[in-house]
Amino acid sequence: MKIMCLNGWGGKLHEELLPYIENNAPDVLCLQEVVHSPASDKDWLTYRDGDHILPQRANFFRDVSNALPEHVAVFCPAAQGVLWDEEQSVPSQWGLATFVHRTFPIINQVQGFVHKGFSPVGYGDHPRSRSAHGVRVYDYEADRPVSVTHMHGLRDLNGKMDTPERAAQARKLLDLSHAVSEAGDLSVICGDFNVEPDSKTLQILADAGYSELVIGRGFTSTRNSQYKKPGKFADYMLINREDVIKDFDVVCNPEVSDHCPLVLDL
Repeated sequence: MKIMCLNGWGGKLHEELLPYIENNAPDVLCLQEVVHSPASDKDWLTYRDGDHILPQRANFFRDVSNALPEHVAVFCPAAQGVLWDEEQSVPSQWGLATFVHRTFPIINQVQGFVHKGFSPVGYGDHPRSRSAHGVRVYDYEADRPVSVTHMHGLRDLNGKMDTPERAAQARKLLDLSHAVSEAGDLSVICGDFNVEPDSKTLQILADAGYSELVIGRGFTSTRNSQYKKPGKFADYMLINREDVIKDFDVVCNPEVSDHCPLVLDL
């Protein structure tokens, strides 16, 4: 069973990203920073937040769904705001998505918020609403259930330091993982946490019995050359049983986002 976790950067590098996802076709894909604009048939729109301007793949969720036609796709919005088609505003939802290959039946799932709640009119003030999603699937080859829960951690304009809000979201993420799992399950927690390796977030998860794999296996970054700022960690993957791991990798090439895909083989 292959699990991939990736912040998709709003589909900015979709020409590289979509073939990579299609060729690798993970059994479970946890994708953050997903754009869903059902009212628009445009390929590209623009995100504007002061001097922060980014091209956004208008229907990134649809694009990835088309690249994975054998997967069940679930989109979990955190907010609905507007993107721009030149001077025309377009309603657009922003959040995360989970894709599960149809041979792995989804036997439970949970969707919730780890920071604030759904923002229906505008993306909101920073730090903005953040959602999470968990699925419990049955792996027939290994004859066991597996739960996978991911989030996109809040972005604080002051940096990635520990804050009470980040500690609270870590506990909410853990609660969601527990809600989707049953006793004895093999359980994975992952996402773009937006924290440093020595953060209280990771300590909370470690105290709950989860082993962190990025730092724990000696990787020195989850970012690539697309990311120009200091601080080379954002993404993490944790598991409650290391003995079932066949392989774990932080994929630096090809560059399909400003984040590196995290890939776990069980």
